[in-house]
Amino acid sequence: MLASGHRDRPPARKGAPVRHQPVRRRLLPAAALVSASLLLAGCFAAPGGGDAADGGKRIRVAMMNPPRSGLSPLSDDAFKLSRWSTAETLVTLDAEGDARPALATSWKQRGAAWTFTVRDGVTFHDGTPLTARDVVRSLTRAATAAPKPRILDGVDLTVTASGKTVTVTTAAPDPLVPQRLSSPQLSILSARAYRGKTVDPVGTGTGAFRLTEVDGTSSASLDRYDGYWGGRAKAPGIDVVFVPDGTARAAALRTGEADIVEAVPVSQAALLDPDLVTEVPMPRTNTLYLNTSKGPFHNPALRAAARRALDAESIVKGVYEGRADVAEGLLGPAVTWADGLRTPRRDTPAAAPRGATVTIGTFTDRAELPEVAQTLQQQLRKAGFDVRLEVREYAAIEADALAGAFDAFLLSRATVLDSGDPAAYLYSDFASRGSFNLSQLADPAVDAALDRAAAAPAGTARREAVMAAEAAVLATDAAVPLLHERVVQGDAAAVAGVAHDPRERLLVTPDTYVK
Repeated sequence: MLASGHRDRPPARKGAPVRHQPVRRRLLPAAALVSASLLLAGCFAAPGGGDAADGGKRIRVAMMNPPRSGLSPLSDDAFKLSRWSTAETLVTLDAEGDARPALATSWKQRGAAWTFTVRDGVTFHDGTPLTARDVVRSLTRAATAAPKPRILDGVDLTVTASGKTVTVTTAAPDPLVPQRLSSPQLSILSARAYRGKTVDPVGTGTGAFRLTEVDGTSSASLDRYDGYWGGRAKAPGIDVVFVPDGTARAAALRTGEADIVEAVPVSQAALLDPDLVTEVPMPRTNTLYLNTSKGPFHNPALRAAARRALDAESIVKGVYEGRADVAEGLLGPAVTWADGLRTPRRDTPAAAPRGATVTIGTFTDRAELPEVAQTLQQQLRKAGFDVRLEVREYAAIEADALAGAFDAFLLSRATVLDSGDPAAYLYSDFASRGSFNLSQLADPAVDAALDRAAAAPAGTARREAVMAAEAAVLATDAAVPLLHERVVQGDAAAVAGVAHDPRERLLVTPDTYVK
């Protein structure tokens, strides 16, 4: 996956879609084109875009991961429902991560209780009106699920209704309740969705498109819902196929079999017409976590030496073919306010490695990580470390990584999780009591900074506290951020109004259509 034939590209405006112009164009292999055709042939309800009765064309979408839990909104499948504009939440997030009205029009806090006013004039896809009782039912089902949606992990809440309002009460005051309620895993569905043991999203949402059919892990169909409270969608419907093979997804765009292609692999992006490929910085950072509790990196001076030895720019150019952003900190350009609040790093004196032996662990589930690890091995060896690699599937290596079995661990990590707020990620990964503390870090100054960030009210004060916590973590050299990944999405020339969302919550919106 080494870069070839590409110029250095100018930096993009932070948080904005990026379009690249490669020096040379290559066609996809014939085998890939055949593979795509076989996978997609007959899957779309209307081949070639399919004119609907009113003259519009249905939108054909090729997605990467098939449903894992029957499209239950209590699972990660909820993000598919959100990306198809079929299931909605009380609150949405703007580009800054601040809460904005959706099915709730306003809210206010009193201590541990938040009261939300439910929007009038909303009907579910089965024709029943949205009421406060429906909100209570959906949120209570989520709060009492086993397991809970991860946005509620560690959060105890109760929900009550009074007239047109809903009150959400937590065990302790929580400044992030509105942001939590923006998670697609807390979508509001009609009573019909909860009749069985599993939650059924077919025909029970409130969005611009009504889910009509799901064919296991193969496909799904949605029709425009003309009663949508937000206005009539421009497209008559959506036809989705699930195509795990990245080469086949890219080929589907090349051959015109799909209008929108999710998650184009880096290795395939350069093979497509550059006008059809859009890149958006995503809140995901590739980070090398250094074990601070034992081994060579227990010594802060050797951690500093490792940080100085690493050249992230060469990894971005080589492994990612320029389709990533070199990290300045743990939070990247997808967190649009981070760079403006970042303070200069406090540097630690480095010591000579003198052949210190370190083992780096990583996993194969994300295709680029093993190659990144090999590059890190070369760079650290050049600096004087003796470096060994251990690469397994993630399920087989996670327990050892969390137990501190490696001197360093390379991870691709989401940094805003489901609430759109980085404080939870920072606490999980770097607090002495954090549940995902790969660095085994136990630093009183870091803990204090993380506690301040977690307690700060949403807005400017919280952002400043978050960046102070990031600075405290980076000062320990417990983690070396390398790069920030991008969402690489393919959109056919005839499609318009597609969302390019760093959080991957939006894709097809009411404004999306095929010309």
